[in-house]
Amino acid sequence: MNRQGLTLTVVFLAESANYGEGVGNISTLKKMSRGNYEQYTYISRQAMRYNMIQQLGWDNTPVDGKSGVVQFAPSATIVEYPEIDLFGYMKTSSKEEGKGEKGGASTRSAVVRLSNAIALEPYQSDLEFLTNMGLARRQNLENGIAQSEIHRSFYTYTIVADLDKVGIDGEISVSKEKRAARMKALLDTVQFLYRDIKGRRENLAPVFVIGGRYERKNPFFENRIVLNKGKIQINTLTEVMMGSDDVRDHTVAGVTSGIFENDTEVKKELKAGAVAEAFRQLKKEVDEYYGESD
Repeated sequence: MNRQGLTLTVVFLAESANYGEGVGNISTLKKMSRGNYEQYTYISRQAMRYNMIQQLGWDNTPVDGKSGVVQFAPSATIVEYPEIDLFGYMKTSSKEEGKGEKGGASTRSAVVRLSNAIALEPYQSDLEFLTNMGLARRQNLENGIAQSEIHRSFYTYTIVADLDKVGIDGEISVSKEKRAARMKALLDTVQFLYRDIKGRRENLAPVFVIGGRYERKNPFFENRIVLNKGKIQINTLTEVMMGSDDVRDHTVAGVTSGIFENDTEVKKELKAGAVAEAFRQLKKEVDEYYGESD
């Protein structure tokens, strides 16, 4: 069976990287709760996608609002615009615009899917106290006071791609060279991802990554990353790998030295090299799938 599913699960370290709707003068982080009543901050998949598209330079797909909702323009196709090739679209056109005899909506499901980036350490209700004293003093004005929730944590998210569906949309087909180039550009962006928020630039580059190209298009390592006292729980990951020969034989892992308490064990048990090496292997897998490698 052809290995058509590429998936990677990433861990990065970041601080206060996605805010939701505030309450009064308090900026609140996006959070979710578990059954043990612990709260975990998260960065939404929409926010992650926004940063990826922006840093890829793919945020130029034309849009319009003729349908009453801002959507991608009917004229945009996956040939010219990689954003809608990988992440899908909904386009609404009128009869006059030539979308069939009746017009209507056309959709493309995402062939690259993201999960939320969820904290691996619970939120502890830390708050930052803020004023605008520096500006207020210039005109002897009163300070404005605000508070902002803060949380520094490791986060994890997963990407899964249907390699067989990249570059194909009905009768439209993109060359294999372009398909490979788009997937490798995405992997490069993930490797060096960052996020600008509240005057900060947060480094979302992976300090740990695990994944590969598999027969099943399953996000095997999603919800399998457990951090315990600064250590990655390795047995959880090795059990996933032992679930099938395909996963065992084709999984690659990378870890940044000096970040986790058990990085030596991670390197030994998961045969993990540097993060950069893991991404080189994943890009090699993309080339092999699209037939560009020797």
